[in-house]
Amino acid sequence: MQKGVETDELLGAAIKSLHSPQFDQVFSAWLQACVPFDNITTLAYFQSQPPKRLMSESIEPKAHENIDTVYLAGAYLLDPFHDLHIARAPRGVYRLSEIAPDQFQRNRYFLEYYRNTTMVDEIGFVSYPSDGVSIHVCLGRDSNSGLRFSNRLIAIAKRMAPVVASLAESHWDALNSTGTYTETDFTARLIGAVHEEYGISLSPRQAEVAMLILRGHSSVSIGLRLGISSQTVKVFRKQLYRKCDISSQAELFNLLLPLLGS
Repeated sequence: MQKGVETDELLGAAIKSLHSPQFDQVFSAWLQACVPFDNITTLAYFQSQPPKRLMSESIEPKAHENIDTVYLAGAYLLDPFHDLHIARAPRGVYRLSEIAPDQFQRNRYFLEYYRNTTMVDEIGFVSYPSDGVSIHVCLGRDSNSGLRFSNRLIAIAKRMAPVVASLAESHWDALNSTGTYTETDFTARLIGAVHEEYGISLSPRQAEVAMLILRGHSSVSIGLRLGISSQTVKVFRKQLYRKCDISSQAELFNLLLPLLGS
């Protein structure tokens, strides 16, 4: 009973502190009391600009060590949570392991960035304070505890999700976004950046395949996304590697990552 009283008091304090400088701290304390975490990251995703870090806390320094220099600089475009923003996924809570592509843990984004955060599990509450903006309140378990979220805690998070969304949408309701985001527009910009930087001319399909590879999709998964056979995907992949004079996903990652921010 004491636990319930504590969480109710913290929730009341969070509601009372909406639109005040104290909200971040009280909101985080309420979430910690309900679903204990090692780190928290709240991001705002927009249509035509990089995400904005709204708040973050962690015990393990590596959890947020490269968030500004790597993630916000362009790697967010490879992240499954950004895909939720683009897809306008329904308000709710999502577990990274359940939304990630089939080869996410084998792709270079995971191996060279995400794994270095020492994260072992992550859930994100998704909400929409205005058109073109989504708020993701992400709770992580990292090397500090080394534990994944239990089924009981996931169930609690799902019950909390409408309240978390309402609080986030109310507190950050002044955020807005202009423009639109489409994969077609992004692909066109990527093609232009690759040509300008390296003198390589990619076709729209080759650029699409490149991004899906970097996001952790297998040939089968890419084929399903693009409506083509996995064998055709392999042909595009070979063409892509030949044009770029590379032979591995790691080389593709190193080639394209510096361009994503542009």
